[in-house]
Amino acid sequence: MNVRRGLTALGVLLVIAAIWLGVSATGYPRALAPMQDAPRAIQIDNVRVVSMAPGAAQAVDAQSVLVVDGVIAAAGDTGTIIVPDDLKAEEVIHIDGGGKTLMPGLVDAHVHVWDEAELAGYLVHGVTGVRNMSGMPFHLPLQQRIEDGRILGPDFITTGPILNSPGHNQQDNHQIVATAQEARAAVAKQDEAGYRALKVYSNLYSDAYDAVMEEAAARGMSVSGHTPEGVREDGVPYDKPFDIPFEASLGRGFTTIEHVESIVWHGLRDELDDIAMRDLAEKIAMSGEAVTPTLIAHDNLVRVANSRGEYLNRPGTDTINPLYKMLDQGIYDFWSAMDPTPRETPRAAFYLKATKVLHDAGVTLVAGTDAGIFTNIPGSAMTRELELLVKAGLTPYEALQTATVNAGEVLGFEKTGVIAPGYRANMILVEGDPLEDVSFVENPSAVMIGGKWLDADKLADLRKGAAQTSIPRTARRAIAMLRDL
Repeated sequence: MNVRRGLTALGVLLVIAAIWLGVSATGYPRALAPMQDAPRAIQIDNVRVVSMAPGAAQAVDAQSVLVVDGVIAAAGDTGTIIVPDDLKAEEVIHIDGGGKTLMPGLVDAHVHVWDEAELAGYLVHGVTGVRNMSGMPFHLPLQQRIEDGRILGPDFITTGPILNSPGHNQQDNHQIVATAQEARAAVAKQDEAGYRALKVYSNLYSDAYDAVMEEAAARGMSVSGHTPEGVREDGVPYDKPFDIPFEASLGRGFTTIEHVESIVWHGLRDELDDIAMRDLAEKIAMSGEAVTPTLIAHDNLVRVANSRGEYLNRPGTDTINPLYKMLDQGIYDFWSAMDPTPRETPRAAFYLKATKVLHDAGVTLVAGTDAGIFTNIPGSAMTRELELLVKAGLTPYEALQTATVNAGEVLGFEKTGVIAPGYRANMILVEGDPLEDVSFVENPSAVMIGGKWLDADKLADLRKGAAQTSIPRTARRAIAMLRDL
C-alpha cells in the first residue's frame, strides 16, 4: 500500500515536472501578455518635450502630445491641441505629465535576444526598439508576434545568422562559409527564410565576402557587422597587414560598422594612434557608413577585471539569460582574474577618444550595447552606453540623438525616434533633465510603445517579468539554431 502510494506521488510529481518543463520551454512571462482594451487615443499634457526633431529646439516646456491609433497625431502648447474630427472628445484619455520630460523611446542597435523575458527588460528601461544581431529560427516569428500585438515588446528587427569563415573568431552560432558559392547559398537561404538584414564577421574570406555583398545587393538586403579581415596569418596585425584591409569595406554599402574597438583593431592594426584615428575617421565619414560604438562591451570587461568579478553580481544581472551565463563561465573567470592595467585600461581610454574623433569627423553614430551577452544587462545597458558617449565628449543631447533620431534613420525603424505628427508613438516620460544627465533615462516613470501606455504599475510587472528567464526555453531555441546552420 505504501509502495503504491509512493508511486502515485511520484507520478504526480512527474506530471507536474512535465507541465513545468512544457510551460517554461514554450511560454513567456505574463507581463508580456497583450494589453486588453487599450484606449484608441491618449493625450499627454503638461510635459517638457525633447522632440529630437532636426532643427527643433532641444526642449520646450508646457507641451501636449496627442496619440491616435499608435501614431502621434498632434503636438503643441498645452491647451491648444485640436481633436481630429473622427474622434469625440470623451474618447481621448488625458494623462497629466506633471512637468516631466517626454522624449522618444530609445533604440538599442546591437543586442542579442535569447528569450522573451528580455523584452520586458528593454521596455522597463525605456528601450522601445532593438536590432537583434545574431538571428535564430525563433526571431522572425517573434518579430511577427510583436508586430501583430500577440506579445508586448519593443519594436524588433533582426539580422540573419552571423556569416563568418573558419578562423580565430569562429563561434558555434555562426554560419560558416569559405567559398563564394557557399556564401551565395547562405545569403539566399537567409533571404528565403525571411531575413532582410545580414551580419558579417571578421574572419570572412575575401571571395566569400565579395559574394555576400554582391548577393545581398542583388536581393535588396542590408549588411552590417564587423569589417572582414580575411585569413589571419601568424604575425597579423603587428608584423603583417590584414589579408583584407579595413578600407576595403568602405563604400561597399554597410549600414553600420559595429564596435569602435574593432575599428581600432582592424583599421589601425591595434595601434593607439591619435593622428591615424583622425585620418581613418575622415575616410569613414566620406564613405558614409554609420558606426555603432558599443563602448560598454569593452568597458564592462574592464569593470569585471577591476572588481575581480564582483561587477558580475550587480543588481539587474538576474535578467541576463541563465543558459548563456552557464556557457560563458570560462570567459567570466578569465576576465575576473585579469589585471587590465597594462593593456585593457589604456584601450578603454582610447576607444572613448576614437568615438569622439568619429563624431567630430561627421560619422553618424548609433547607440548599441551588445546587451544579452557577457554582463550587458538588457535595457539598462543603454543608459551605461549613453553615459560613456558623454564621457567620450558628446553632449547629453548628442548622445541621446544616437539612440533616437539617428537609430530611426539608419536602421529602418520607420518614422521612429522623433516626437512629431506622423511618427510612431514610442515615447518615455522621464523624471529629471536628461539633457543635463543622461542617467535619468534609465528608469522612466512611464513608457509608451506603439500608443500603449505602460504606467508605473505595468512597469513594475515588467520588471518582475524580466527576471523570468527560462533555461529550457533557451535550450530549445539554441538546439533549433544549431540544426538550422
